[in-house]
Amino acid sequence: MMKLTSTYKLHYQILFIVFAAVTTFSSCTKEQVKPQLEDGSSTVVNDLPGDVGSTINTGFKTFYFSLLTNAKVDTSAKKTTSWDLSFAREYNSYVGINSGTNEGSYGFGGTGRGAIMAVSQAYDQVKEAPSDADFVGKGVTSVGWDPGSGSGWYFYDLKTHIAVPIKGRTFVLRTADGKYAKLELVSMYKGAPAVVTDLNWPSPYFTFRYYVQQDGSRNLSTKN
Repeated sequence: MMKLTSTYKLHYQILFIVFAAVTTFSSCTKEQVKPQLEDGSSTVVNDLPGDVGSTINTGFKTFYFSLLTNAKVDTSAKKTTSWDLSFAREYNSYVGINSGTNEGSYGFGGTGRGAIMAVSQAYDQVKEAPSDADFVGKGVTSVGWDPGSGSGWYFYDLKTHIAVPIKGRTFVLRTADGKYAKLELVSMYKGAPAVVTDLNWPSPYFTFRYYVQQDGSRNLSTKN
């Protein structure tokens, strides 16, 4: 057996330390700690079930959600202001607004005043809602898979067929009754795992948080 010199011993010790550090980092990356969503001001929704059990072939039934009551709303109220967000299309992953004047909204023809636009800021950093002119000029009907437009809430990997939420993207809203709010969409997979590697992970189950400014102002600060 070859006898190692002190130089070679030092070399192997350095390699071992580097390998251990890389292994530890890799382990931490795969077992990422979930982001802390509770901030004392926002409402956190965990594992809100979508049209569970449906498939792309059968289609997913749209459902509606109220930011005021923190609950689903019956479809019979589609043309009223009793809901703020719609969850539609593939895996209910396209989140839309309740607007009576937007032809793409499920609330079109009703009384909703909703609007939505994306901002490239972390949720805690969004402290003020944009002007109504910005909502008109930069607003969209719904947010879902982002093909590069900068307005979606997740990337869809065509190889793994897994949706990956876009970090540092927040959505500012005008609710159906005209108040201002912000929204962070965290996951469409049950349990909101930090990393999804299994194509068959239960979905759609939505985890998100939001804050509605009830006094009518544009102040959206939630950082204590």
